[in-house]
Amino acid sequence: MSQNTQNSQQINIELGEKEAEGIYSNLAIITHSPAEFVIDFTRVVPGVPKARVLSRIITTPQHAKMLMRALKDNIDKFESRFGEIKVDAQSSPQFGFINPENEGQIN
Repeated sequence: MSQNTQNSQQINIELGEKEAEGIYSNLAIITHSPAEFVIDFTRVVPGVPKARVLSRIITTPQHAKMLMRALKDNIDKFESRFGEIKVDAQSSPQFGFINPENEGQIN
């Protein structure tokens, strides 16, 4: 048996019915402290001045960086198959993924 096979673990992940439906979000607010990153997902609807946080993810800086790398890898794969994802920050500056420290900038 190889070293990798001996050290690998299989994780069974259960996806509940409610979680499988997912939550649509078009706005994420990301904040951080020295110990954690907090990502609040919400949905902004035109004409509605108030939005409620639908889900909050709290994670370590290391896991946040791993998530960023995994997202980049998946975006690269998506774009190689379907073409470039165009992001036009000028058309809807009130929507997107916003870092409160850079308010007004779409990330």
